[in-house]
Amino acid sequence: MSRYKVEISGITTSSLRVLSNEEMKELFLKLQAGDESAKEKLMNGNLKLVLSIVQRFSSRCENMDDLFQVGCIGLIKSIDHFDLKHEVRFSTYAVPMIVGEIKRYLRDNSVIRISRHLKDLAYKAMQEKERYLQQHQQEPSNQWLAEKLQVKVKDIEDAFDSIQSVLSIYEPIYNHDGDELYLIDQVKDEHDEIGKLCNIMTLRKSMRTLSEKESDIIRKRYFQDMTQVEIAQELGISQAQVSRLEKNAIAALKKQFE
Repeated sequence: MSRYKVEISGITTSSLRVLSNEEMKELFLKLQAGDESAKEKLMNGNLKLVLSIVQRFSSRCENMDDLFQVGCIGLIKSIDHFDLKHEVRFSTYAVPMIVGEIKRYLRDNSVIRISRHLKDLAYKAMQEKERYLQQHQQEPSNQWLAEKLQVKVKDIEDAFDSIQSVLSIYEPIYNHDGDELYLIDQVKDEHDEIGKLCNIMTLRKSMRTLSEKESDIIRKRYFQDMTQVEIAQELGISQAQVSRLEKNAIAALKKQFE
């Protein structure tokens, strides 16, 4: 990153110090107690973390300043949602969120480049399609077009896809008396990174509350894909005992998510 000069409020990030774990804990306690000034200190103390992550994507974006700002958004979200009860380092929690924010930015702002070959093929396919429609009063299949133009069906499909207009997720799809509904409102987010991360942390913490035998059974059953019979043979107990211990362990873990 040395070739990129990044300044925040006139201060070069290279001059910023990194907070120790104890300093981080103290600042998060202050922030959670309502001290908003602690948030700025946490931001400044973790900007180098953002820079180290941005460096991984240097080959995928020309404007590193923009990428850095996007990474800072991920950092802010991490600070807002982090809880000391997670019992993990802040960096462990923040890195996936910062990376996710950057990846979304790169995905949403990437320029779609269509090859000249696909454009030419799409043009020829459209011409053949129009001729066929005039002669037969119905559209030809992609299979027919592929045979006519001596290409694969997949090539025809890709060619047609390449000339489709791109619809913005912020495009209004309904408007009535000023009440607009946007495409993004209808898109379900299947990647709740914050929720998934919190669940993983809660599970790790909850595993520590189980007895040694219960914890061992859960790991063997759900992480090593062993059957109850196999576990019983390995531990020298009955399958019924394994089943009872597994049920007790699952019940105890479920309580942590209620």
